[in-house]
Amino acid sequence: MINFIHTADIHFGVENYGKIDSKTGIHTRLLDFEKAFNYCIDYAIAQQVDFLIFSGDAYKTANPSPTQQKLLLQCFLRLHAHQIPVVIIVGNHDHPLSFGKANALDLFSNLPITGFHVVAKPQIINLKTKSGLVQIVGIPWPTRNTITLANQHLLRTATDITDLISNTVSKVIANLADQLDPEAPAILGGHLTVSSGIFSGSEKRAIYGTDPVLMPSQLAIVPFDYVALGHLHRYQDLNQGNHPAIVYAGSIERVDFGERKEEKGFCHVTIHNKQNTSHKFIPTPTRPFIQIDLNLLPIDQVDTYNNPQHNHQTWQILQALKDYDLTGAVIKIKYQLPESEVDIVSLKSIQLACSDAIYIAGIIGIVPPKIRTARTALPTEMDLPHLLNHYFVSKPELQKRSDALTELALQLASQLKDQASE
Repeated sequence: MINFIHTADIHFGVENYGKIDSKTGIHTRLLDFEKAFNYCIDYAIAQQVDFLIFSGDAYKTANPSPTQQKLLLQCFLRLHAHQIPVVIIVGNHDHPLSFGKANALDLFSNLPITGFHVVAKPQIINLKTKSGLVQIVGIPWPTRNTITLANQHLLRTATDITDLISNTVSKVIANLADQLDPEAPAILGGHLTVSSGIFSGSEKRAIYGTDPVLMPSQLAIVPFDYVALGHLHRYQDLNQGNHPAIVYAGSIERVDFGERKEEKGFCHVTIHNKQNTSHKFIPTPTRPFIQIDLNLLPIDQVDTYNNPQHNHQTWQILQALKDYDLTGAVIKIKYQLPESEVDIVSLKSIQLACSDAIYIAGIIGIVPPKIRTARTALPTEMDLPHLLNHYFVSKPELQKRSDALTELALQLASQLKDQASE
């Protein structure tokens, strides 16, 4: 029986919606991601797993800062100290996308210690663990530059090249799978886009993107017992109820407000024997992202409003804030104003009420657009009585009096004409 941890997309370097921590001098969002990853490592050590597979995107960019590199190295070295091997797959955020340049994770393949296996090109890793041999096919993020360098591809369109990459990766996976021992535990690990995957924070399927896309049937092949993927930030099993599971572990922390409703974490996987693999999702501690959407009422519809300290718009927002625990949260407030009202919300009062939050991403007022009635096109040869009647009929508030108003207007026009002729 083989036990291992599957995680991905830790994105050290995402530093939106935060501030510099006064105790460490490090950005609070970087500390959030480090905390979540250390939770994963604590779990791995406590469970005495056989190894950890990281399916790509260790950093936000391929040029991480020394601080980001230091924190990630400290995390991985904790696994090494407990003799837990680590398989690291290079993701698109880790890759410089330039020929000859080192990727952001090459450091771990050059450490003078054992236990780190960096997958920068498709390969088979025969990993010896305390529970036995595990075969791992590693597929890093497929890059365009290695294929488009060939002369026969110079005149192809971007879509043709993307399809070519997808087909090539599929053939590589099938070829490596054929080289495995069908009786030994086997895992496919990759930083890839699968057609049936769902983007985090939306219901948009990955097939609508511009990435090279693979079909689930191209991954769920013999003799794989589990497919460990990275790239999409939502936890999902794309082959649910079937063998093998095709799993995106998702990101370990929320990256933006699009992920505010999603639980983040990693997977604990157990290969009991061939054709019998199970996994469970383990949530990580994450920073709360709270978005408050309000439709403010005009003052005559606010039944309980009786507060001279705040205007009725500010008061409604303050009342809504009481329903949330803002402690340590990143918050965004969006409020729609009543029609015909100007924005009189006191930002200072709202900010004071949110003092327990770590960061206010925005207090955004939405003014309803004014509805403008389209002008009716009228022929220039139409006489004045018909023009006047047509105008009054087009106004809902004047329709019932259109005849009387037309008659009065004609009288005024006649008087003006008589005065002009005198």
